[in-house]
Amino acid sequence: MNRLSEFMLPPQKSTVAEGTDALFHFITTTSIILLIGITIAIIYFSWKYRRRSENDVTPVITHNSALEISWSVIPLILVMIVFGWGLRGYVNLTTVPDDAYEVRVVGKSWLWEFHYENGYVSVNELHVPVNRPVRLVMSSDDVLHSFYIPDFRVKMDVLPNRYTSLWFEATETGESVIFCTEYCGTAHSNMLATAYVHEQEDFETWLLTAGAADLDMDPIELGAELVSRNACQTCHSSDGSRLQGPTFLGLFGSERVMDNGERIIADENYIRESILDPNVKIVEGYLPVMPSYTGTLNDRQIDAIIAYLRTLQ
Repeated sequence: MNRLSEFMLPPQKSTVAEGTDALFHFITTTSIILLIGITIAIIYFSWKYRRRSENDVTPVITHNSALEISWSVIPLILVMIVFGWGLRGYVNLTTVPDDAYEVRVVGKSWLWEFHYENGYVSVNELHVPVNRPVRLVMSSDDVLHSFYIPDFRVKMDVLPNRYTSLWFEATETGESVIFCTEYCGTAHSNMLATAYVHEQEDFETWLLTAGAADLDMDPIELGAELVSRNACQTCHSSDGSRLQGPTFLGLFGSERVMDNGERIIADENYIRESILDPNVKIVEGYLPVMPSYTGTLNDRQIDAIIAYLRTLQ
């Protein structure tokens, strides 16, 4: 069964993965057995009751109580097994352990933000400790998203104007891919993140030092790092090509025509406003789809991004 799981499914990296996979394999195996049995029966009866001559008369076939009871009771038993098994898994997935570490998750088009208890915000990188329950409290800033980590077998829709949550307990250190599994717009397929699972001591060290390296970086270098870290390249190119948003190449100091006909010079104030309140001024020919980075980027980080954009001429 382990080899079958490895062939059909991602690695099992959480405490709920084994139970989820067991139910999956039960449903799959039962369905295959029924498929084979029904197929053989259809072929057999097609051959047995075929028309042998033009004078063949279909005999009167009375009911078979044992057969009728069997094809009603057996599926009912299978359905009840699946229901009970699934209910037990559902209760487990909705009962969060008391010692769970909590991370706030915000879905935006098209990135994931992770807010930690010390105030640090990471983009597209979820860091968690191994062998400890982790609860994710999630909401969306714009449209419907869906948070899915295949290795952990957990998935939950992320909705605007309300909170949803899920929990998991990773069983081994390493990296796992996070997907958005609800179509959310043009760059939906690029809405990827990575879950990093650390030993408890390493996680605590990361939490203490997260963001500290930024303090020692050159502003232009930090700006380039922040553009990459915050997935800005998903919508803004740096080579002049057109994506969902205006290109960064030649942006600073250029004249921008807004959708209302207003002409604006892309200076420091314009870029800052575009980062913190991006849908106040929309460049002509583009849609108001950029999320706000208020609470994600501080003043020093915004200054660094502006310094980096000035170099793209």
